[in-house]
Amino acid sequence: MIRLASWIVGSLIITALAAWMISLPGTLTLEVGGYRMEPRLGAAVLMFILIAIVVIVLWAIVRRILTAPRIIARRNRERRREQGVEALSDAIVALQAGDPARARSLAREAQARLPANAAARLLEARADLALGDMPAAREHYRALIANEKTAVAALTGLYDQARTQHRPDAALTFARKALALAPSSGWAADAVFDDLTKRSQWAEAVAMVNVEQASSREARAGKRRRQAVIETARAREAETSAPLAALDHALTALKLLPDFVPAALIAARIHINRGDTRKAMSLLRRIWRATGHPDIAALYAHAQPGASAVERLKRLGEIIETPPAHRAAGMALARAAIDAYDWPLARKSLAPFMDTDATQGVASLMAEIEEGQSGDQGKAREWLSRAVRAPRDPAWTADGLVSDEWEPISPVTGKLDAFEWKVPMTVTHRAPAPLPVAQLPADASLPLAPATMPT
Repeated sequence: MIRLASWIVGSLIITALAAWMISLPGTLTLEVGGYRMEPRLGAAVLMFILIAIVVIVLWAIVRRILTAPRIIARRNRERRREQGVEALSDAIVALQAGDPARARSLAREAQARLPANAAARLLEARADLALGDMPAAREHYRALIANEKTAVAALTGLYDQARTQHRPDAALTFARKALALAPSSGWAADAVFDDLTKRSQWAEAVAMVNVEQASSREARAGKRRRQAVIETARAREAETSAPLAALDHALTALKLLPDFVPAALIAARIHINRGDTRKAMSLLRRIWRATGHPDIAALYAHAQPGASAVERLKRLGEIIETPPAHRAAGMALARAAIDAYDWPLARKSLAPFMDTDATQGVASLMAEIEEGQSGDQGKAREWLSRAVRAPRDPAWTADGLVSDEWEPISPVTGKLDAFEWKVPMTVTHRAPAPLPVAQLPADASLPLAPATMPT
């Protein structure tokens, strides 16, 4: 309604202006080619307006005719581009749907219609890789490396190809090149970092972690843990050859993760070997209160070189209450009591954990108690039989492998920080590496981790 009213008002205004112009007084004299015209002023203005309109219309028609070839060519290019984009899209869908042959055909069609689009060639290379045509894929990727926009993507494809062909050195080379071109490339950084940790190149590995940008709280926590694990690995490696440097690395790890048991064990052992027993015991008491880890209790009992079994039991009583607060404490106290031939205390330490949920470690210790206290072979065998069927005790476990001590990387996958203190799900066992001579006093008889009995 408003539009109709506006149109009527506009028409009336234009009509009024035309009538006003026609009624203007005066004449205009025009002489052209011997002809003389004297129209009224208003009529002359209308004539000029009409002539201008005719000229504009004629010029538009001529211009349309002159630019028609260019317009047709542009429309053809747009149509080819639309067809190329559609083929590229269909190729991506086909590749994701598991049809690499169709994806390669569509990628070639897209490349023919979009010669300047590197994505079509990259997609064709991906399809070649999926089809197992390694030489063709390699040629495409190598051609794409020359383009700054597609270099990282091409290196990604070459990295995947090298891994598929089981060429780890070539894959690492491509990852290093990609990391140099794009430091923020996650896959390249992970590949280079994993290689550094597998080769125990801890200084370079921790340098990579230090430059990482961690924005969220979870990312910062993960960064601190990786730093602590690497520092602990450096301490573990240098514990015998350079104990002071190893101590610095272990203390750095404890600053990052205050209750990290492997770092605490290394630092405490070095303190003990240097004669700083008080520092070692203070550190072990703090870690024991935070974690209740049996390795901590075992080392605390042996903190004083040359101490007798009775003295070790007395020292362990400084950090473990009676009755023990949890199974690990009870087992550690029972172990020390057995060594000191204090059979009542050993039995009392395990009493809260002798029910149906007794673990293999508890059952094994009870077998020792029965045999050592009363010489009852029948009860000892009964406990050993029960140990075979009992739940396992926590141990250092990674990728189904059980180790007697913590290791920085998994021997199976090479993953950093793979070992966890938990109940193992398998019985695969890894023997401990030869420990440094100075790790524990010569009279140490307690294991650093509960024994894992086979089933």
